[in-house]
Amino acid sequence: MRPDSAASRLDDAARAGWLYYVAGNNQEEIARKLGVSRQTAQRLVSMSVSEGLVKVRLDHPVARCLELGEAVRQKYSLDLVDIVPTDPGSTSVTVGIAQAAAAEIERRLRSPEPVIMGLGTGRSLKAAVEQLTPMECPDHKIVSLTGSIAPDGSAAFYNVIFNIAETVKARAFPMPLPVIASSTDERDMLHRQPMIRHTLDLAAKANFSILGIGELGPDAPLYLDGFISDSELKGLVKAGAVGEIVGWAFDAEGRLIDGLTNDRVASAPLPSRETSLVVALAKGERKLAGIRGALRRRLVNGLITDEATAEQLLVG
Repeated sequence: MRPDSAASRLDDAARAGWLYYVAGNNQEEIARKLGVSRQTAQRLVSMSVSEGLVKVRLDHPVARCLELGEAVRQKYSLDLVDIVPTDPGSTSVTVGIAQAAAAEIERRLRSPEPVIMGLGTGRSLKAAVEQLTPMECPDHKIVSLTGSIAPDGSAAFYNVIFNIAETVKARAFPMPLPVIASSTDERDMLHRQPMIRHTLDLAAKANFSILGIGELGPDAPLYLDGFISDSELKGLVKAGAVGEIVGWAFDAEGRLIDGLTNDRVASAPLPSRETSLVVALAKGERKLAGIRGALRRRLVNGLITDEATAEQLLVG
């Protein structure tokens, strides 16, 4: 298919999706308005979803989710909890929570008052950013809480500050650093640079932050993405680490691990949970220990997760 033909097909799919999901037309009405067959209209509506032109959210709260959310909020003294339904047939670590996170981000960015939004990294957050509706937010600032440079010098794949800034047209402040420096001296030297100092100061002033919680097992993102070595991962696990937030490793009680890679983390310290909202976006059995540890120590004061994870959090 020629590029112009593909673009035209997407235009038709967008029109069909709008007519169906927004204007409430049935497929026969769409076919008549677009001058195509009913079968083609059906394919165009399906294409509008598969190509990401239509993003569906469920606005009606599920009673069980609300009950779980309130129980988790009270147990861990949180300021915000959003529990989404669990799809028992899905193995995705992002479905549901990504859509909820996108809705929460959009609510903050619709504020008439200027917002400083701190942004973590990870697969769930990347999926959430892909769900955002284009907006115009020139008065808001979005600042990265963690380095945007991968070990090979390339842009870190799951650092999404430029993606979100482009979608919502807000000022973006990346952290042009490695997630973990090669030494404490290198980290300190980088942090003394005026541009980096300004970004760190801005991160400390964030009103609202949203970030992922990484596991520290065999499939730890820090290890798979090349930020730490196999021996460093084993050292963290031996020291009791169960999770990490923007590179900061912590144990089952939420205590930051002394020494090891934490001495070289170039990320900003987590914004104050006393004066701002810091929301974790995570779900699943493999992340459970990390989520529980982060909540116990109040490394975060907000959580977006699913039913199954929330039920486990209430047990432990």
